[in-house]
Amino acid sequence: MTVTTPPDAAREPGDHSICDPDAACETGPVAKQAPRVDYSSLIQPERVHGSLYTDPSVFADELERIWYGGWVFVGHESEVPQPNDYVRKNIGPQDIIMTRDRAGDVHLVTNRCAHRGNLVCDEPRGNSSSFRCPYHGWTYSNTGDLLGYPYNKGYGGKGKLNLGLGVVPRVESYHGFVFGSFNPDVPPLLEHLGAAAGEIDRLARLSPTGKVRLDNGWLRHRTRANWKLLAENETDGYHPQFVHGSIFSVTGSTIGPLYSDASTAVTRALGNGHSENDLRPEFRKFAEPMRWFGTTADRVPEYVAKMREVHGEAAEEIMIEGAPHVMIFPNLFIAEIQVFNIQPLSAHECIQFSTSVQLDGADELNKRMLSQSIGSVGPAGMLLADDTEMYERNQVGVAQLLPEWLDLRRGLDRESLDDNGFRIGGATDETAMRAFWQHYKTLMEAK
Repeated sequence: MTVTTPPDAAREPGDHSICDPDAACETGPVAKQAPRVDYSSLIQPERVHGSLYTDPSVFADELERIWYGGWVFVGHESEVPQPNDYVRKNIGPQDIIMTRDRAGDVHLVTNRCAHRGNLVCDEPRGNSSSFRCPYHGWTYSNTGDLLGYPYNKGYGGKGKLNLGLGVVPRVESYHGFVFGSFNPDVPPLLEHLGAAAGEIDRLARLSPTGKVRLDNGWLRHRTRANWKLLAENETDGYHPQFVHGSIFSVTGSTIGPLYSDASTAVTRALGNGHSENDLRPEFRKFAEPMRWFGTTADRVPEYVAKMREVHGEAAEEIMIEGAPHVMIFPNLFIAEIQVFNIQPLSAHECIQFSTSVQLDGADELNKRMLSQSIGSVGPAGMLLADDTEMYERNQVGVAQLLPEWLDLRRGLDRESLDDNGFRIGGATDETAMRAFWQHYKTLMEAK
């Protein structure tokens, strides 16, 4: 099972320019132009300006430089397990179809007919070797090639046209997590992931077969908030005790104390805008397998037995440390038992997709993961409802004229470097936010 990256000559991306229609831009999949905003004045070491969450010009720059110019998480290979499977996805506002061809290779093609721009795919998922445009009957393979068009004499005869669906120029995957980029010159995916790749490794290691699945379907949560508010929140350890305090008290959850000034957990900046809440120091204190999952080893005996058979002595450490809590820039958040995908729609609105993690060969654990995910981020879930309320309150707040700035200084004076040279702060510090904005500023100011 491989993920293909089409050669430069396979398509003519200039036919599908995706620059801002109101601005002058070059022909090509990524418009290269000067930033519309002076980011050096709006992003400072201890604060960021509120307009970064509300200004449409900022959002236009983000589309070009982040969502179309860099790597973006799109989906997982397990969502298209069989030849000719497909599922509709997004890169920012772009409508993408993730397909698996008959040879088993995964592709990302744009959902736009090369003739008059109609959508060629309506269904959210399915199985088909081709897509037919309902407007004029043009047909394309699931790799994007034009197969046929009616009344071909009007084009000089059969085979006279060299038009196909737009193809995302760069597609790579890691442990089945598929990333795409409209920038053909983007560095390799592993370079972008950097140390965050190790966190995906941690998740895969929890499967007895070393494989993760995201095949339970995605819940779609639309929220009236800027996408960056969600990205910041995902590794913000300062809010859980307050926003989720009532849930923790009612359920008797042990999560709350993990995010306090008394916690030994740390917030770590992993580079390239990635960050994590590393809860392993807390779990190591108790040295109890499966405590990270809120249960004990005797409640999931089949899973524990499989892990010990596969990993030997290392199984205890793996099951004590558990899954990661990591935000991978710009839109992939792995929260132990569930995964989130952030899709920006405008400066004021985004969609957060969520699904439960499924570990291959761990049926006993998967049922519990699904149940817990529904309870926390499902339609009537408790945690995501709390967070969404905060996102939308924040969006209203940052639109107010005064004060102009959002403060980022929490824990700045107590940061340090860990053994690997990564900057770390306390469990409730804003180390992750500062790292996010530092990387964001670098991208937005790049020549």
